Amino acid sequence: MAVEELQSIIKRCQILEEQDFKEEDFGLFQLAGQRCIDEGHIDQLLEIIQNEKNKVIVKNMGWNLVGPVVRSLLRNEKEDDKRKCHFLLLDLLVKLCNPKELLLGLLELIEEPSGKQISQIILLLLQPLQTVIQKLRNNKAYSVGLALSTLWSQLSLLPVPYSKEQIQADDYGLCQCCKALIEFTKPFVEYVIDNKENSMENEKLKDEILKFCLKSLKCPLLTAQFLEQSEEAGDDPLKCFASEIIGFLSAIGYPFPKMIFNHGRKKKIWDYLEFEEEEDKQLSDSMASLAYLVFVQGISIDQLPMVLSPSYLLQFNMGHIEVLLQRTEESVFSKGLDLLENGLLRIEDNSLLHQYLEIKSFLTVPQGLVKVMTLCPIETLRKKGLAVLQLYINKLDPQGKYTLFRCLLSTSNHSGVEAFIIQNIKNQIDISLKKTQNKWFTGPQLISLLDLVLVLPEGAETDLLQNSDRIMASLNLLRYLVIKDNEKDNQTGLWTELEKIENNFLKPLHTGLNMSKAHYEAEIKNSQEVQKSKDHCSLNVGREEIPNMPPEMQLKVLHSALFTFDLIESVLARVEELIETKTKSTSEENMG
Repeated sequence: MAVEELQSIIKRCQILEEQDFKEEDFGLFQLAGQRCIDEGHIDQLLEIIQNEKNKVIVKNMGWNLVGPVVRSLLRNEKEDDKRKCHFLLLDLLVKLCNPKELLLGLLELIEEPSGKQISQIILLLLQPLQTVIQKLRNNKAYSVGLALSTLWSQLSLLPVPYSKEQIQADDYGLCQCCKALIEFTKPFVEYVIDNKENSMENEKLKDEILKFCLKSLKCPLLTAQFLEQSEEAGDDPLKCFASEIIGFLSAIGYPFPKMIFNHGRKKKIWDYLEFEEEEDKQLSDSMASLAYLVFVQGISIDQLPMVLSPSYLLQFNMGHIEVLLQRTEESVFSKGLDLLENGLLRIEDNSLLHQYLEIKSFLTVPQGLVKVMTLCPIETLRKKGLAVLQLYINKLDPQGKYTLFRCLLSTSNHSGVEAFIIQNIKNQIDISLKKTQNKWFTGPQLISLLDLVLVLPEGAETDLLQNSDRIMASLNLLRYLVIKDNEKDNQTGLWTELEKIENNFLKPLHTGLNMSKAHYEAEIKNSQEVQKSKDHCSLNVGREEIPNMPPEMQLKVLHSALFTFDLIESVLARVEELIETKTKSTSEENMG
């Protein structure tokens, strides 16, 4: 019945001129054709489409059947014989129909699905889509751009596989789609290469490919994880995709050194306004992704000029590292850690000039490392952040270290980080006293730095438990200074500032310890009374209320706090004992 209905429509249209086809004819043709497909009359439909007499009708109306054919293919994934006929029908429609209408029809089909069907339909339609675009005589650049934009928008909806197992399983088909998308794009890249006359159309096509490459660098490549550098790396589909994308950029006249060396400068490397508008939203992420792929993954790194110094390479990568560290996704900011580590390992210790810290990113990047160290929920990345920050400190010259220490002491707002910085200050003082004395960690400059260290942020009211790491590090530094620097030599300037240190640090610390111990002893007494009544109650620790804690757990927390205060008190007593001994000894020498 459906076949006869279709033949009837075709017979009526055969006597009409092409321009006389009505909208009603298109609708009836589509409905009848779809019924033929649904009822399995593919062979008869093939005969009708292949009939030379129906050439004009098929050219104008046949594109309406692409959707039903594709949906039927997706429904009948395992019926091989039927699928062969469906593919033959699809190929015929692509060959015979109006390419402009086909292009729009295919892109609509690609935009329809969600979930795992996205990759299925993309893999099914990429080859027909490529054929259709190649048949178009005009506006090829526009058509390629529209197709690539649509494909990328759909691919960006797919989850990016994270582990080796996920990459190999490729449940959502992203890796397969990336591979197929490269094959889809290659003919258009070759077209740009072969047409050297720089026509307006060729320049537009080049720009469309450039936009697609930049988008791909951001998604999926910015969040993609790559297999480790090993024999398996050659089988990594996402790394292969990255390599091809960078190759496309080079082929169309944008080799990566040109891209990342010029990014951020006033003189742009492209002329189209839309790239300027997209810079904040997309370009920074794309360039950061590109820098990671080149320097960490080693893709096309042989294109890099050999004359560039390690410090220069670090300088232009710092902006990219900053972009990566600002992101909250583990897969992205971990690349920032890797890229920074890669750049620092090329530089000799103590050789990175302090002038680099005048560049904003050279201070914001270590602050980004602090955020990773303190906020990241993954221990391995927190440790990596700490190790990279230490590496960064090691590479700076003495004045650079001094400047960075001041910055981080003022901005970190984290006791553990401040303790880490204070330990580094102690190490630098030790080097200065034992080896080569420098003005940044002795004398007036050091005293200025110690003013930030040997002080309680809120005086006697400071939360000693919350700041215990910092306080212990400060006391240990002070103990070291008292032992190593004699009052007579006073290389560090400590002894001339002793009264200020006592007033700003030691005396408020005594007062704070007495207040804190009294508070926690009272809390222990209260908790013991509650335990006798076998009730639960809330507890204030470090100015934060911990509700409904069992009494035995409360006591454990309270005793732990008292232990911390005792530890601070014992170190404080030792420091004061050392100061008294040193000053007494000096007085006796002067009298003698």
